[in-house]
Amino acid sequence: MSTKLYVGNLSYDVIENDLQDLFAQHGPVTEVNLMQDRVTGKARGFGFVTMETKEAADAAITALNGKEWKGRALTVNEARPREARGGGGGGYGGRHSRNRY
Repeated sequence: MSTKLYVGNLSYDVIENDLQDLFAQHGPVTEVNLMQDRVTGKARGFGFVTMETKEAADAAITALNGKEWKGRALTVNEARPREARGGGGGGYGGRHSRNRY
């Protein structure tokens, strides 16, 4: 069963291939997602790496959490499930009436 890892405190010049190469040293990697700013397209300093097995994920956490890489101490841990977000802005739509007393 695959395990998704959170990778934080990344250098802003890291690309997905860099993460792939780093984590592949500890086991098979199935997916790499580097979070980027929607407007600028620049890296946001964190991402997610999915390891093929729990054992590979544990090995990567042990080896890489706190390790300095590209001038920054990495944060690597098992990703928490994404929290559910509410819907849109919650307004009344276009026109609405207000009760006036």
